[in-house]
Order: sequence, then C-alpha cells, then structure tokens
Amino acid sequence: MTLENLLAISRLQALNPDKHAIAKLLAAATRNLMDAQLPALSANNRFDAGYKVILQCAVIGLQANGYRLSTSQPGHHQTAIQTLPKSMGISQDVAILLDALRKRRNLNDYDGDPIPDGALASCLKEAELLLAHTRRWLQTQHPELLD
Repeated sequence: MTLENLLAISRLQALNPDKHAIAKLLAAATRNLMDAQLPALSANNRFDAGYKVILQCAVIGLQANGYRLSTSQPGHHQTAIQTLPKSMGISQDVAILLDALRKRRNLNDYDGDPIPDGALASCLKEAELLLAHTRRWLQTQHPELLD
C-alpha cells in the first residue's frame, strides 16, 4: 500500500511540510530519548519515552512527505510505524520490530503488563537508531525542512 492509498482511505491527510513543526518534533524526540535513558525512572516510563521517540520520528517522516496522521482514526500509531518503509526507507524488518514495540506498549498501557528488561533495551536501541536515521534522512532528502 502506498502513502497515496492511505490518503484515499482517510488514514492520512494531506499537509504542507512545515520546518518549524518538524523542528519541534525533532526537539521533542531528542528530549524523550534523554528521558528514556534516565536510570532513575521506572522501566515502564523509560519504555514509554523511548516509544514516543519512535512515534515522533514516524510522524516526522510522514510530515516531511506531505502527510499527517488521521488521529481520529483508530490505529494511527500502527499506521505511522507501518508507513516507515515508504516514508523514510526503513527496512521492513525494522518496521516489524517497531510494531512489536508498539504492541508491547499497548499491553503495558491497557493491561498493565510490566515492561521486561529485554523489551526496554530493544526500545531504547531502536529509538536511538531511528532518531539518528531520521536526522540523516532529513539532511539528504529534505534539507529545506532543517534550520
């Protein structure tokens, strides 16, 4: 499925890319990554902060390409993560791993399941890698959206 198909079925909406909005999201993702690395926080809160980095990077990829999530539609987090191969060239294997982290987050948020150490480590690693990829991708694909 292409990003245009998702636009046609109302999973995405058209948007004019805005460098100020992208700068705010990059700053938020950077802060969240720093928070996720604080050992004084619980594993649940660290995981949550790491997951926010992943979601914010996915949103940046969509916005840079002229799309925004239809947040009124259920599953918008899933849509954001599953579009990463199309929006920023992330491998399908990485997108599957990030989607598994989304599911782990849902189990914690909605069922209270604790975050295992391995899931936390994976989330922090993937968040750091995706944020670095997002910065490089913006520099090469959309330098006009950076300050």
